[in-house]
Amino acid sequence: MRLNQILKFASILLLTAIFSGLTAQVVVERSSNKTVISGVSYYIHVVKKGETAYSVSRAYGIKVEELVKENPAALYGLNEGQTLKIAEKSVTEADSKTAPVPEKKKHDETNFVYHTLNPGETIYYLSKLYGVSENEIMQSNQGLDINKLSVGTEIAIPRRKFMNDIQKFDIPDKKYIYHKVQKSESLASIAQIYKIAVKDLRKENRDLRFPQPGDYIRVPAASLPEPDEPVAVVKDTVPVKVAEQAVVIQKPAGYTKFRELSGSFDVAVLLPFYFRENAARIEKDSSRIVKGKRIYKEIKRPDDWIYPGSLDFVEMYEGILLAADTLRSLGLDIKLHTYDIQVDTLELTRLINSGKFSDMDLIIGPVYPRNLAIISDYARNLGIPVVSPVPLFNTSVLSGNPSLFLANSSLEAAQKALARKISEFPGHNIVFIHADSLGVDQDVKRFKSLIINELTNWIPYEEIKFKELLFLSRSKFDNDSINRLGHSLSQQNDNVVIIASEDPPVISESLMDIHGLSKKFNIKVFGYPILKELENLDPKYFFDLDLQLFTTSWIDYERNDVKQFNSDFRSKFLTEPSEVSFAWQGYDITYYFLSGLALHGKDFLNNPSIHRPYLLHCEFDFNRKGENDGFENSRLYLIHYTRDFNIELVEEKVTSR
Repeated sequence: MRLNQILKFASILLLTAIFSGLTAQVVVERSSNKTVISGVSYYIHVVKKGETAYSVSRAYGIKVEELVKENPAALYGLNEGQTLKIAEKSVTEADSKTAPVPEKKKHDETNFVYHTLNPGETIYYLSKLYGVSENEIMQSNQGLDINKLSVGTEIAIPRRKFMNDIQKFDIPDKKYIYHKVQKSESLASIAQIYKIAVKDLRKENRDLRFPQPGDYIRVPAASLPEPDEPVAVVKDTVPVKVAEQAVVIQKPAGYTKFRELSGSFDVAVLLPFYFRENAARIEKDSSRIVKGKRIYKEIKRPDDWIYPGSLDFVEMYEGILLAADTLRSLGLDIKLHTYDIQVDTLELTRLINSGKFSDMDLIIGPVYPRNLAIISDYARNLGIPVVSPVPLFNTSVLSGNPSLFLANSSLEAAQKALARKISEFPGHNIVFIHADSLGVDQDVKRFKSLIINELTNWIPYEEIKFKELLFLSRSKFDNDSINRLGHSLSQQNDNVVIIASEDPPVISESLMDIHGLSKKFNIKVFGYPILKELENLDPKYFFDLDLQLFTTSWIDYERNDVKQFNSDFRSKFLTEPSEVSFAWQGYDITYYFLSGLALHGKDFLNNPSIHRPYLLHCEFDFNRKGENDGFENSRLYLIHYTRDFNIELVEEKVTSR
């Protein structure tokens, strides 16, 4: 009697779980572990997250009452890790009642991606994972019983169409229109249609020597007749944006060579050296506990210990010292004035008010934006050049500061270079990975617009295959991120995958997924320069993916001046700088600006490109948006990680734009 009451109570208690199980089924995998208890063979099932008494009993083909009878604790609900025993005899009898797993059908890779169910996954889960509706999944899997899904079932997920309508891009006009080549047409006949010279048409289409039907010919809009003259305009015509023009600076050909210099210069170096922190040579060790009481012990730090926060800038200063020595050997008289400028603005303001910087010829630093803005505002009125030696997240400080120089290329400069490179693959399927879930990241928006505008220099807007993929961490979707990426790739077209993020987890997880799909799909990968600097990323991915990457520096260790620098550095500081050390930057900044001032005087500050010396790890190409704005270095190097494990410098292709 008591057992019947318990079973009735169990039915009532589990009623809610049953109905909820119908709407959000969790796939339960039968256990293969068996044991014999009192002569009876049982399956031993370990409960996983999301499993209920109802879903477990359905998986084994038994009634809930039978499960509770053998496992009374299940009456009050199941907990992850809980162990259940299920009589093998009951399961065997119920085998014929369970629905068979649907047979695998012939794959249609063009329209579907195929997902194999894992424990705990539901149709609702798959709809969110792949961005399609539950109804679309059900229609793509006729005969699939949502209430009888088993682990290992293959589900066809319909591929989404390319998402050209995610963001509306402004596509202004007046640069090109596009003519789609028809059968029997040639450059000569097309030129006749638009009443322009064949040589002008060839100039804009140098990569298309023998046009075939379906190709697009770029027709320069400036060469077309006035609107009142009749002209045949084909249907496939799309207006294209004219890029905003920056101040153009004439650059002389060749490198600047000199063997001697003259002049006297005072240089202020404003870097976060953390003098006070480095002066503390004693530290307290509190790691030892005796009888529950923490023991404090003073320990003397090693003689070569350096405060971690200052290490990069100590190396930068070492590079500055070596550059000063080199320039002195050429005839310059250089005095370095070194100051410890950290985040706090009070010390910098005090030094400015004391007049210590009024007679400086060059200021290197500071590194923090607030202090950089303060010193730039002060130096502008005195005509003193200020060089920012580290990358900045925001380049707004350049506005209205004509004597400010950013020695590192900004993210926007990298995006422009990447967009130009990506436009070399106009017919590819482009997958744009980003983590801007709220749609508010201006860097992501700008990058998308740059890519679209560059591509429209080569093909009509409607022909661009552009698909966004919002990054979702594996911590949320386990290993299914690779399936989401595969869902976005094309087997009919070559693919270009762009990782539009500087966040290490986004970069590393995306590269792992791309690498996993690289044998199935033809993929080219592009990302921001920070890719080169990630320490915990396996470089094998770069080489296997034949990666091409823009970077702010390139060091040729076979050059004599690089060998000499390493030798001098080792002689003075008993070590050699790593490839990413700030020592290279410190040397090149000092050498470039002081030799430029010595050779060209103030003219150099208004037109820095008149000076082009050999530098160790970079080549400065300073440009500015307006005459009253500061300069930004826009020089980037394209490097290639080859499959035979070499890193090569790529000579960039010159296009007719």
